[in-house]
Amino acid sequence: MENFEQLKTVKFYSGDTTPLEMHKVRVVQKLNLLPIEERKEAIFGAGFNTFLLQNKDVFLDMLTDSGTNAMSDNQVAAMSLADDSYAGSASYTKLEKAINEVFNQKYFLPVHQGRAAEHIIAKTFCKLGTVVPMNYHFTTTKAHIEMIGSAVEEIYTDEALKIKSDFPFKGNMDINKLNKVIEKWGAENVAYIRFEAGTNLIGGQPFSMANLREVSAIAKAHKIMLLMDTSLINENLYFIKTREAGYLDKSIKSILHEMMSYTDFSYFSGRKVSCTRGGGICTNNHDIYMKMRDWVPLYEGFLTYGGMSVREIEAMAVGLNETLDFNVISHSPTFIKYLVDALDKKGIPVITPSGGLGCHLDAKDFLSHVPQEQYPAGALAAALYVAAGIRGMERGTISSVRDENGNDILADVELLRLAFPRRVFTLSQIKYAEDRIQWLYDNRHLVGGLEWTEEPPVLRFFVGKLKPIGDWVDKLVAKFREDFGESL
Repeated sequence: MENFEQLKTVKFYSGDTTPLEMHKVRVVQKLNLLPIEERKEAIFGAGFNTFLLQNKDVFLDMLTDSGTNAMSDNQVAAMSLADDSYAGSASYTKLEKAINEVFNQKYFLPVHQGRAAEHIIAKTFCKLGTVVPMNYHFTTTKAHIEMIGSAVEEIYTDEALKIKSDFPFKGNMDINKLNKVIEKWGAENVAYIRFEAGTNLIGGQPFSMANLREVSAIAKAHKIMLLMDTSLINENLYFIKTREAGYLDKSIKSILHEMMSYTDFSYFSGRKVSCTRGGGICTNNHDIYMKMRDWVPLYEGFLTYGGMSVREIEAMAVGLNETLDFNVISHSPTFIKYLVDALDKKGIPVITPSGGLGCHLDAKDFLSHVPQEQYPAGALAAALYVAAGIRGMERGTISSVRDENGNDILADVELLRLAFPRRVFTLSQIKYAEDRIQWLYDNRHLVGGLEWTEEPPVLRFFVGKLKPIGDWVDKLVAKFREDFGESL
Protein backbone atom coordinates (compact mmCIF):
# COMPACT_ATOMS: atom_id res chain seq x y z
CA MET A 1 0.00 0.00 0.00
CA GLU A 2 3.03 2.24 0.32
CA ASN A 3 3.48 4.78 -2.49
CA PHE A 4 6.72 6.70 -2.08
CA GLU A 5 6.14 8.65 -5.30
CA GLN A 6 3.44 10.67 -3.55
CA LEU A 7 6.08 12.10 -1.23
CA LYS A 8 7.19 14.19 -4.17
CA THR A 9 5.20 17.42 -4.51
CA VAL A 10 2.94 17.46 -7.55
CA LYS A 11 4.20 20.38 -9.61
CA PHE A 12 1.79 22.64 -11.45
CA TYR A 13 2.92 24.35 -14.64
CA SER A 14 1.71 27.65 -13.14
CA GLY A 15 3.99 27.17 -10.14
CA ASP A 16 0.99 26.78 -7.80
CA THR A 17 1.37 24.62 -4.67
CA THR A 18 -2.28 23.58 -4.36
CA PRO A 19 -2.71 20.24 -2.53
CA LEU A 20 -3.96 17.45 -4.78
CA GLU A 21 -6.59 14.97 -3.65
CA MET A 22 -5.55 11.36 -4.25
CA HIS A 23 -9.14 10.13 -4.30
CA LYS A 24 -12.35 10.81 -6.18
CA VAL A 25 -15.79 11.53 -4.72
CA ARG A 26 -18.48 8.97 -5.54
CA VAL A 27 -21.16 9.70 -2.92
CA VAL A 28 -22.21 13.21 -1.94
CA GLN A 29 -24.26 14.76 0.86
CA LYS A 30 -26.22 17.96 0.33
CA LEU A 31 -25.15 21.06 2.26
CA ASN A 32 -27.23 24.07 3.25
CA LEU A 33 -26.01 27.65 3.76
CA LEU A 34 -28.56 29.64 5.74
CA PRO A 35 -29.00 33.41 5.39
CA ILE A 36 -27.08 35.27 8.09
CA GLU A 37 -30.23 36.24 9.98
CA GLU A 38 -31.12 32.58 10.36
CA ARG A 39 -27.56 31.78 11.45
CA LYS A 40 -27.91 34.45 14.12
CA GLU A 41 -31.14 32.85 15.31
CA ALA A 42 -29.52 29.42 15.34
CA ILE A 43 -26.53 30.46 17.46
CA PHE A 44 -28.82 32.12 20.02
CA GLY A 45 -30.89 28.93 20.10
CA ALA A 46 -27.72 26.91 20.70
CA GLY A 47 -26.69 29.08 23.64
CA PHE A 48 -23.57 30.23 21.75
CA ASN A 49 -22.25 26.69 21.99
CA THR A 50 -21.41 25.24 18.58
CA PHE A 51 -21.90 21.72 19.98
CA LEU A 52 -25.61 22.50 20.31
CA LEU A 53 -26.14 23.69 16.73
CA GLN A 54 -28.28 21.45 14.54
CA ASN A 55 -26.36 19.99 11.62
CA LYS A 56 -29.06 21.17 9.20
CA ASP A 57 -28.08 24.73 10.12
CA VAL A 58 -24.35 24.19 9.45
CA PHE A 59 -22.62 24.74 6.10
CA LEU A 60 -19.10 23.46 6.84
CA ASP A 61 -18.94 21.24 9.90
CA MET A 62 -15.39 21.69 11.21
CA LEU A 63 -16.30 20.92 14.82
CA THR A 64 -14.32 17.67 14.95
CA ASP A 65 -12.79 14.84 12.98
CA SER A 66 -14.27 12.36 15.43
CA GLY A 67 -16.80 10.15 13.65
CA THR A 68 -17.12 12.59 10.75
CA ASN A 69 -14.48 11.20 8.38
CA ALA A 70 -15.34 9.73 4.99
CA MET A 71 -15.00 5.96 4.80
CA SER A 72 -13.39 4.37 1.76
CA ASP A 73 -15.20 2.20 -0.78
CA ASN A 74 -13.47 -0.85 0.67
CA GLN A 75 -14.69 -0.02 4.17
CA VAL A 76 -18.29 0.37 3.02
CA ALA A 77 -18.06 -2.91 1.09
CA ALA A 78 -16.62 -4.71 4.12
CA MET A 79 -19.64 -3.75 6.24
CA SER A 80 -21.85 -6.06 4.14
CA LEU A 81 -19.74 -9.05 5.22
CA ALA A 82 -20.36 -8.62 8.96
CA ASP A 83 -20.75 -11.73 11.12
CA ASP A 84 -23.52 -10.67 13.46
CA SER A 85 -22.66 -12.84 16.45
CA TYR A 86 -22.58 -11.83 20.11
CA ALA A 87 -19.52 -13.97 20.83
CA GLY A 88 -16.86 -15.51 18.62
CA SER A 89 -17.63 -13.30 15.62
CA ALA A 90 -15.46 -13.79 12.54
CA SER A 91 -15.57 -10.01 12.11
CA TYR A 92 -13.71 -9.60 15.40
CA THR A 93 -11.08 -12.07 14.24
CA LYS A 94 -10.44 -9.84 11.22
CA LEU A 95 -10.08 -6.80 13.48
CA GLU A 96 -7.75 -8.65 15.84
CA LYS A 97 -5.59 -9.61 12.86
CA ALA A 98 -5.53 -5.98 11.66
CA ILE A 99 -4.43 -4.82 15.13
CA ASN A 100 -1.57 -7.31 15.04
CA GLU A 101 -0.45 -6.37 11.52
CA VAL A 102 -0.84 -2.60 11.81
CA PHE A 103 0.15 -1.93 15.43
CA ASN A 104 2.19 -5.10 15.97
CA GLN A 105 0.20 -5.72 19.16
CA LYS A 106 -0.92 -9.21 20.25
CA TYR A 107 -3.68 -8.42 22.76
CA PHE A 108 -6.71 -6.24 22.00
CA LEU A 109 -9.70 -5.03 24.02
CA PRO A 110 -12.51 -3.43 21.98
CA VAL A 111 -14.52 -0.51 23.38
CA HIS A 112 -17.24 1.73 21.97
CA GLN A 113 -14.97 4.81 21.63
CA GLY A 114 -11.76 6.41 22.89
CA ARG A 115 -13.06 7.81 26.16
CA ALA A 116 -14.32 4.34 27.11
CA ALA A 117 -10.72 3.15 26.81
CA GLU A 118 -9.62 6.08 28.99
CA HIS A 119 -12.20 5.06 31.58
CA ILE A 120 -11.00 1.45 31.78
CA ILE A 121 -7.30 2.41 31.81
CA ALA A 122 -7.77 5.01 34.56
CA LYS A 123 -9.98 2.68 36.61
CA THR A 124 -7.39 -0.09 36.38
CA PHE A 125 -4.15 1.78 37.03
CA CYS A 126 -4.94 5.10 38.74
CA LYS A 127 -5.69 5.59 42.41
CA LEU A 128 -5.65 8.31 45.03
CA GLY A 129 -2.12 9.68 45.45
CA THR A 130 -0.81 8.66 42.04
CA VAL A 131 0.13 10.90 39.12
CA VAL A 132 0.01 10.65 35.32
CA PRO A 133 2.65 12.76 33.52
CA MET A 134 1.74 13.59 29.92
CA ASN A 135 2.84 15.82 27.07
CA TYR A 136 -0.53 17.59 27.25
CA HIS A 137 -3.93 16.66 28.62
CA PHE A 138 -7.12 15.98 26.73
CA THR A 139 -10.40 16.98 28.36
CA THR A 140 -11.95 13.55 28.87
CA THR A 141 -8.59 11.95 29.71
CA LYS A 142 -7.97 14.40 32.52
CA ALA A 143 -11.52 14.07 33.84
CA HIS A 144 -11.29 10.26 34.10
CA ILE A 145 -7.94 10.42 35.90
CA GLU A 146 -8.90 13.17 38.34
CA MET A 147 -12.31 11.70 39.18
CA ILE A 148 -10.46 8.68 40.60
CA GLY A 149 -8.27 10.96 42.71
CA SER A 150 -5.10 10.76 40.67
CA ALA A 151 -3.26 13.87 39.48
CA VAL A 152 -2.15 15.05 36.03
CA GLU A 153 1.22 16.68 35.41
CA GLU A 154 1.77 18.30 32.01
CA ILE A 155 5.39 18.23 30.91
CA TYR A 156 5.29 19.92 27.55
CA THR A 157 8.30 21.77 26.14
CA ASP A 158 8.73 25.54 26.03
CA GLU A 159 7.96 25.46 22.29
CA ALA A 160 4.55 23.84 22.82
CA LEU A 161 2.61 27.00 23.66
CA LYS A 162 4.29 29.32 21.18
CA ILE A 163 1.69 30.34 18.62
CA LYS A 164 4.15 31.15 15.83
CA SER A 165 7.03 28.72 15.59
CA ASP A 166 8.99 26.66 13.10
CA PHE A 167 9.70 23.90 15.62
CA PRO A 168 8.47 20.69 13.94
CA PHE A 169 7.63 18.64 17.06
CA LYS A 170 5.78 20.83 19.56
CA GLY A 171 4.15 17.73 21.04
CA ASN A 172 7.44 16.53 22.57
CA MET A 173 7.83 15.94 26.29
CA ASP A 174 10.32 18.00 28.25
CA ILE A 175 12.81 15.42 29.53
CA ASN A 176 14.02 17.55 32.44
CA LYS A 177 10.45 18.13 33.62
CA LEU A 178 9.71 14.40 33.34
CA ASN A 179 12.68 13.52 35.53
CA LYS A 180 11.62 16.13 38.10
CA VAL A 181 8.06 14.79 38.21
CA ILE A 182 9.33 11.25 38.82
CA GLU A 183 11.67 12.52 41.54
CA LYS A 184 8.90 14.60 43.14
CA TRP A 185 6.25 11.86 43.24
CA GLY A 186 8.43 8.76 43.37
CA ALA A 187 8.41 6.22 40.55
CA GLU A 188 6.11 3.93 42.55
CA ASN A 189 3.43 6.63 42.53
CA VAL A 190 3.50 7.25 38.77
CA ALA A 191 0.51 5.29 37.46
CA TYR A 192 1.84 5.52 33.91
CA ILE A 193 3.27 8.08 31.52
CA ARG A 194 0.84 9.11 28.79
CA PHE A 195 2.07 10.21 25.38
CA GLU A 196 -0.58 11.73 23.10
CA ALA A 197 0.16 11.33 19.41
CA GLY A 198 -0.84 14.74 18.08
CA THR A 199 -1.54 16.95 21.11
CA ASN A 200 -5.17 17.83 20.48
CA LEU A 201 -5.61 20.92 22.65
CA ILE A 202 -2.50 22.78 21.50
CA GLY A 203 -2.93 22.48 17.78
CA GLY A 204 -2.62 18.81 16.84
CA GLN A 205 1.15 19.05 17.22
CA PRO A 206 3.23 15.84 16.84
CA PHE A 207 6.10 14.40 18.84
CA SER A 208 9.31 13.03 17.33
CA MET A 209 10.53 9.46 17.37
CA ALA A 210 13.71 10.63 19.08
CA ASN A 211 11.69 12.13 21.93
CA LEU A 212 9.53 9.03 22.26
CA ARG A 213 12.65 6.87 22.38
CA GLU A 214 14.15 8.99 25.16
CA VAL A 215 10.95 9.00 27.22
CA SER A 216 10.67 5.23 26.80
CA ALA A 217 14.20 4.74 28.13
CA ILE A 218 13.39 6.81 31.23
CA ALA A 219 10.15 4.89 31.80
CA LYS A 220 11.92 1.54 31.55
CA ALA A 221 14.72 2.66 33.87
CA HIS A 222 12.13 3.53 36.53
CA LYS A 223 9.84 0.54 35.72
CA ILE A 224 6.99 2.88 34.80
CA MET A 225 4.48 1.92 32.10
CA LEU A 226 4.35 4.07 28.97
CA LEU A 227 0.89 4.56 27.44
CA MET A 228 0.29 6.09 24.03
CA ASP A 229 -2.96 7.67 22.83
CA THR A 230 -2.84 6.77 19.12
CA SER A 231 -6.10 8.46 18.12
CA LEU A 232 -4.20 10.95 15.92
CA ILE A 233 -1.43 8.53 15.00
CA ASN A 234 -2.06 9.04 11.25
CA GLU A 235 -0.84 12.61 11.31
CA ASN A 236 1.99 11.89 13.74
CA LEU A 237 3.22 9.20 11.35
CA TYR A 238 3.02 11.65 8.46
CA PHE A 239 5.06 14.27 10.32
CA ILE A 240 7.74 11.84 11.47
CA LYS A 241 8.14 10.60 7.90
CA THR A 242 8.26 14.08 6.37
CA ARG A 243 9.94 16.13 9.14
CA GLU A 244 12.29 13.85 11.09
CA ALA A 245 15.74 13.01 9.79
CA GLY A 246 16.21 9.37 8.84
CA TYR A 247 12.55 8.49 8.23
CA LEU A 248 11.77 9.78 4.75
CA ASP A 249 12.65 6.47 3.11
CA LYS A 250 11.07 4.26 5.77
CA SER A 251 7.64 2.72 5.25
CA ILE A 252 4.69 3.91 7.31
CA LYS A 253 4.35 0.41 8.73
CA SER A 254 7.97 0.29 9.93
CA ILE A 255 7.64 3.75 11.52
CA LEU A 256 4.46 2.73 13.33
CA HIS A 257 5.96 -0.54 14.55
CA GLU A 258 8.98 1.31 15.90
CA MET A 259 6.70 3.75 17.74
CA MET A 260 4.74 0.92 19.31
CA SER A 261 7.93 -0.91 20.35
CA TYR A 262 8.65 1.91 22.80
CA THR A 263 5.24 1.67 24.52
CA ASP A 264 3.78 -0.80 27.02
CA PHE A 265 0.20 -0.30 25.87
CA SER A 266 -1.91 2.04 23.79
CA TYR A 267 -5.48 3.03 23.04
CA PHE A 268 -7.29 4.76 20.22
CA SER A 269 -10.54 6.32 19.11
CA GLY A 270 -11.65 4.59 15.93
CA ARG A 271 -13.68 7.69 15.12
CA LYS A 272 -10.34 9.27 14.26
CA VAL A 273 -7.71 6.71 13.37
CA SER A 274 -9.83 4.32 11.26
CA CYS A 275 -12.70 6.60 10.13
CA THR A 276 -15.18 4.36 11.96
CA ARG A 277 -16.98 4.49 15.29
CA GLY A 278 -15.39 2.44 18.04
CA GLY A 279 -12.05 2.12 19.75
CA GLY A 280 -9.69 -0.17 21.56
CA ILE A 281 -6.79 -0.87 23.90
CA CYS A 282 -3.72 -2.71 22.57
CA THR A 283 -0.70 -4.30 24.24
CA ASN A 284 1.88 -7.07 23.95
CA ASN A 285 1.97 -7.42 27.74
CA HIS A 286 -0.30 -10.22 28.94
CA ASP A 287 -0.34 -8.98 32.55
CA ILE A 288 -1.47 -5.49 31.48
CA TYR A 289 -4.14 -7.09 29.28
CA MET A 290 -5.48 -9.30 32.08
CA LYS A 291 -5.72 -6.41 34.55
CA MET A 292 -8.10 -4.58 32.20
CA ARG A 293 -9.88 -7.48 30.49
CA ASP A 294 -12.72 -8.12 32.93
CA TRP A 295 -13.84 -4.48 32.95
CA VAL A 296 -14.82 -4.70 29.26
CA PRO A 297 -17.81 -7.06 29.68
CA LEU A 298 -18.99 -5.00 32.66
CA TYR A 299 -18.84 -1.55 31.05
CA GLU A 300 -18.69 -2.08 27.28
CA GLY A 301 -19.89 -5.43 25.97
CA PHE A 302 -18.43 -8.85 25.33
CA LEU A 303 -14.75 -9.20 24.45
CA THR A 304 -15.46 -9.72 20.74
CA TYR A 305 -17.43 -6.53 20.19
CA GLY A 306 -16.91 -4.15 23.11
CA GLY A 307 -19.89 -1.90 22.36
CA MET A 308 -19.30 -1.75 18.60
CA SER A 309 -21.57 -3.20 15.94
CA VAL A 310 -20.01 -5.91 13.81
CA ARG A 311 -20.46 -3.67 10.75
CA GLU A 312 -18.25 -1.07 12.43
CA ILE A 313 -15.75 -3.79 13.34
CA GLU A 314 -15.46 -4.89 9.70
CA ALA A 315 -14.97 -1.29 8.55
CA MET A 316 -12.44 -0.64 11.31
CA ALA A 317 -10.29 -3.60 10.25
CA VAL A 318 -10.06 -2.17 6.73
CA GLY A 319 -9.59 1.40 7.99
CA LEU A 320 -6.68 0.44 10.21
CA ASN A 321 -4.89 -1.15 7.26
CA GLU A 322 -5.50 2.03 5.26
CA THR A 323 -3.54 3.85 7.96
CA LEU A 324 -0.45 2.38 6.30
CA ASP A 325 -1.25 4.14 3.00
CA PHE A 326 0.64 7.42 2.67
CA ASN A 327 -2.03 8.83 0.33
CA VAL A 328 -4.62 8.34 3.07
CA ILE A 329 -2.68 9.87 5.96
CA SER A 330 -1.29 12.81 3.95
CA HIS A 331 -4.61 14.27 2.80
CA SER A 332 -5.65 15.97 6.04
CA PRO A 333 -2.21 17.47 6.92
CA THR A 334 -1.70 18.89 3.43
CA PHE A 335 -5.13 20.55 3.38
CA ILE A 336 -4.59 21.93 6.88
CA LYS A 337 -1.22 23.33 5.80
CA TYR A 338 -2.86 25.02 2.81
CA LEU A 339 -5.30 26.96 5.01
CA VAL A 340 -2.76 27.68 7.77
CA ASP A 341 -0.23 29.07 5.28
CA ALA A 342 -2.88 31.14 3.50
CA LEU A 343 -4.09 32.73 6.75
CA ASP A 344 -0.56 33.25 8.08
CA LYS A 345 0.40 35.14 4.92
CA LYS A 346 -2.52 37.50 5.54
CA GLY A 347 -1.32 38.21 9.08
CA ILE A 348 -4.21 36.32 10.66
CA PRO A 349 -3.05 34.72 13.95
CA VAL A 350 -2.91 30.97 13.52
CA ILE A 351 -0.79 28.23 15.09
CA THR A 352 2.35 27.40 13.13
CA PRO A 353 3.71 25.10 12.02
CA SER A 354 0.51 23.47 10.85
CA GLY A 355 -0.27 20.27 12.67
CA GLY A 356 -2.75 17.47 12.29
CA LEU A 357 -6.45 17.50 13.18
CA GLY A 358 -7.21 21.07 12.06
CA CYS A 359 -6.34 24.70 11.58
CA HIS A 360 -6.17 26.53 14.90
CA LEU A 361 -6.91 30.25 15.14
CA ASP A 362 -5.32 32.10 18.06
CA ALA A 363 -8.33 33.76 19.65
CA LYS A 364 -6.24 35.69 22.20
CA ASP A 365 -4.60 37.63 19.39
CA PHE A 366 -7.55 37.56 16.99
CA LEU A 367 -9.82 39.11 19.65
CA SER A 368 -7.17 40.80 21.78
CA HIS A 369 -9.76 43.29 23.09
CA VAL A 370 -11.87 40.49 24.66
CA PRO A 371 -10.66 39.53 28.18
CA GLN A 372 -9.91 35.85 28.68
CA GLU A 373 -12.56 35.79 31.40
CA GLN A 374 -15.10 36.52 28.65
CA TYR A 375 -14.06 33.46 26.62
CA PRO A 376 -12.58 34.84 23.38
CA ALA A 377 -12.26 31.40 21.77
CA GLY A 378 -15.93 30.71 22.36
CA ALA A 379 -16.86 34.15 21.08
CA LEU A 380 -14.76 33.62 17.95
CA ALA A 381 -16.41 30.26 17.32
CA ALA A 382 -19.86 31.87 17.52
CA ALA A 383 -18.82 34.83 15.38
CA LEU A 384 -17.40 32.60 12.63
CA TYR A 385 -20.62 30.59 12.54
CA VAL A 386 -22.66 33.77 12.19
CA ALA A 387 -20.34 35.15 9.51
CA ALA A 388 -19.90 31.96 7.48
CA GLY A 389 -22.05 29.07 8.65
CA ILE A 390 -18.84 27.29 9.69
CA ARG A 391 -18.95 25.27 12.90
CA GLY A 392 -15.62 25.10 14.74
CA MET A 393 -14.78 24.07 18.29
CA GLU A 394 -13.67 26.24 21.19
CA ARG A 395 -10.44 24.96 22.73
CA GLY A 396 -9.78 27.46 25.50
CA THR A 397 -11.11 28.46 28.90
CA ILE A 398 -14.64 27.19 28.20
CA SER A 399 -12.98 23.79 27.76
CA SER A 400 -11.20 24.26 31.09
CA VAL A 401 -12.62 23.98 34.63
CA ARG A 402 -13.08 26.05 37.78
CA ASP A 403 -10.90 25.87 40.89
CA GLU A 404 -12.08 25.03 44.39
CA ASN A 405 -13.09 28.68 44.88
CA GLY A 406 -15.27 28.73 41.80
CA ASN A 407 -12.90 30.78 39.64
CA ASP A 408 -12.08 29.88 36.06
CA ILE A 409 -8.73 28.19 35.55
CA LEU A 410 -7.68 30.17 32.50
CA ALA A 411 -6.49 28.00 29.62
CA ASP A 412 -2.88 28.12 28.45
CA VAL A 413 -4.10 29.03 24.96
CA GLU A 414 -7.39 30.26 23.52
CA LEU A 415 -7.93 28.47 20.23
CA LEU A 416 -10.70 28.09 17.70
CA ARG A 417 -10.14 24.69 16.13
CA LEU A 418 -11.32 24.16 12.58
CA ALA A 419 -11.10 20.40 12.20
CA PHE A 420 -10.52 18.72 8.86
CA PRO A 421 -12.47 15.45 8.69
CA ARG A 422 -10.52 13.19 6.37
CA ARG A 423 -11.51 13.24 2.68
CA VAL A 424 -14.60 15.37 3.31
CA PHE A 425 -14.03 18.95 2.10
CA THR A 426 -13.19 20.26 -1.33
CA LEU A 427 -10.60 22.96 -1.96
CA SER A 428 -13.25 25.53 -2.91
CA GLN A 429 -14.86 25.05 0.51
CA ILE A 430 -11.50 25.63 2.18
CA LYS A 431 -11.00 28.79 0.13
CA TYR A 432 -14.47 29.95 1.23
CA ALA A 433 -13.40 29.43 4.86
CA GLU A 434 -10.24 31.44 4.18
CA ASP A 435 -12.27 34.31 2.71
CA ARG A 436 -14.79 34.49 5.57
CA ILE A 437 -12.07 34.24 8.23
CA GLN A 438 -10.31 37.18 6.61
CA TRP A 439 -13.56 39.20 6.60
CA LEU A 440 -14.10 38.40 10.26
CA TYR A 441 -10.52 39.36 11.10
CA ASP A 442 -10.95 42.69 9.32
CA ASN A 443 -14.07 43.30 11.44
CA ARG A 444 -12.86 41.70 14.65
CA HIS A 445 -13.43 44.89 16.63
CA LEU A 446 -17.17 44.20 16.38
CA VAL A 447 -16.96 40.91 18.29
CA GLY A 448 -17.46 40.92 22.06
CA GLY A 449 -17.33 38.39 24.87
CA LEU A 450 -19.65 35.77 26.37
CA GLU A 451 -21.02 34.88 29.79
CA TRP A 452 -22.62 31.73 31.15
CA THR A 453 -26.36 31.19 31.40
CA GLU A 454 -26.23 27.43 32.05
CA GLU A 455 -22.97 25.87 33.28
CA PRO A 456 -22.65 22.11 33.92
CA PRO A 457 -20.17 21.07 36.65
CA VAL A 458 -18.23 18.59 34.45
CA LEU A 459 -17.09 18.97 30.81
CA ARG A 460 -19.14 22.14 30.55
CA PHE A 461 -18.11 22.82 26.95
CA PHE A 462 -20.27 19.96 25.66
CA VAL A 463 -23.74 21.12 26.71
CA GLY A 464 -23.31 24.44 28.58
CA LYS A 465 -25.01 27.60 27.30
CA LEU A 466 -23.82 31.20 27.12
CA LYS A 467 -24.99 34.57 25.86
CA PRO A 468 -23.23 37.55 24.29
CA ILE A 469 -22.18 40.49 26.44
CA GLY A 470 -23.82 43.46 24.74
CA ASP A 471 -25.25 43.68 21.23
CA TRP A 472 -22.17 42.72 19.24
CA VAL A 473 -23.95 40.03 17.24
CA ASP A 474 -26.40 42.60 15.80
CA LYS A 475 -23.48 44.82 14.81
CA LEU A 476 -21.73 41.91 13.11
CA VAL A 477 -24.85 41.02 11.12
CA ALA A 478 -25.36 44.65 10.07
CA LYS A 479 -21.76 44.90 8.83
CA PHE A 480 -22.11 41.64 6.90
CA ARG A 481 -25.19 42.96 5.09
CA GLU A 482 -23.39 46.21 4.35
CA ASP A 483 -20.47 44.37 2.75
CA PHE A 484 -22.21 41.41 1.09
CA GLY A 485 -25.76 42.63 0.42
CA GLU A 486 -28.08 39.70 -0.20
CA SER A 487 -25.21 37.24 -0.44
CA LEU A 488 -25.31 34.33 1.99
